[in-house]
Amino acid sequence: MILIADSGASKTAWRLLKEDGSVEQFLTKGYNPYYQPAKELDEGVAELMQAEIGEDVSKIFYYGAGCSSEGNKDVIQNVLNKYFEKAKVEVEHDLLAAARALCGHEPGIACILGTGANSCYFDGAHIQENVASLGYVLGDEGSGAYLGKTFVGDYLRNDVPAIIGERFAKRFGLDRETVLENVYHREQPGRFLASFAKFIFQNLQDPYCYQLVYRAFSLFFEKNVVKYPQVEKVPVHFTGSVAFYFGNILRQVASDKGVHVKNIVEGPIAGLTLFHQKG
Repeated sequence: MILIADSGASKTAWRLLKEDGSVEQFLTKGYNPYYQPAKELDEGVAELMQAEIGEDVSKIFYYGAGCSSEGNKDVIQNVLNKYFEKAKVEVEHDLLAAARALCGHEPGIACILGTGANSCYFDGAHIQENVASLGYVLGDEGSGAYLGKTFVGDYLRNDVPAIIGERFAKRFGLDRETVLENVYHREQPGRFLASFAKFIFQNLQDPYCYQLVYRAFSLFFEKNVVKYPQVEKVPVHFTGSVAFYFGNILRQVASDKGVHVKNIVEGPIAGLTLFHQKG
């Protein structure tokens, strides 16, 4: 049996590919080795093991945020080896998960717009080019964290429309000190900022919210997508909750910039399942 994991900031989606062709799915909490201790991944895998799947798993493909360095890959591999002693474990970055899920075995530009943002040119087998995403402080344009950062900054400076500000205050009750505490002194500030993307989505009828998203996506295309020389020759694909739920605006921005966007999916796990079923 083959076990596939797609781990992001919020959750880890697992798929178990059985020898009879059937597929089982599981969900545990998200994990990023840059921000969380290994014990949190250990707890998630221990929860997964309650399904009693360990003995028959021969191969594991784990794709996760923060898995670009060998050190972080080793942390994850050590945890998985603890529970799956007989399995061959392959740990890869979530960008490769996006590329394989979105492009399959064809060339394309694969993009992630979720809590964070990233992109790459995939030649059908390997990632050949990657514009640095730089994280929510220096980059991540178009991501949930970027949308939240922009909105909250405007809110704290009274630069949002009064009706939007009133709705936000009523729903979240946040003051300046609480925001700064969460951003500068607590874990997972990107996740905190991205949590406001849902509020922005629910208020897209307001021109301020619509333009905020439109400008953020425009920046993502300018800073990332159009820098790939292949952009006029291959399709551009997106995965991630922000890309999925704000898909209409994303396609409008792409059209305005003359870029062909093909697939937009909420998460890569279904595409990864198909990719590994085909082998």
